[in-house]
Amino acid sequence: MKRVDVAYTLLYDEPKNQVLLVYNRRGDWSLPGGGVEQGETLAEAAVREMKEETGYEVEVTRIIAVNEAFLRGEHVHFFTFHGRIVHAPDVIPADAAILDVKWVDVEEADRLLPYYPEGVSGLIRAPGAAYVWQGRSD
Repeated sequence: MKRVDVAYTLLYDEPKNQVLLVYNRRGDWSLPGGGVEQGETLAEAAVREMKEETGYEVEVTRIIAVNEAFLRGEHVHFFTFHGRIVHAPDVIPADAAILDVKWVDVEEADRLLPYYPEGVSGLIRAPGAAYVWQGRSD
């Protein structure tokens, strides 16, 4: 069974109590994110996917969730990071896999993303775990 790593970023607008979600072509909402490419770190993938899907440039900090599933013959590991906006786009770019990009209330995000046991609201409060890139020794 092939292992696949997926990196997501949670962006939270505290004053508005909203998070940024994307509506995927496959018919569900998720945090912005996607597969980690060959030679890419988890953090690099999270930053790249956010930019591709939403146009937001972000920094990622702590890992706030790790989920795991067997999907379509693959062993998938989902890593969710806290993110911080570095630059907001003037226009959301078109992405073939994304049908909509939207800021939604945390309560609505809790309903739309049922795979987080304590909800998105729990992720926002989660202290998370340090993410450390230890470098390469090729």
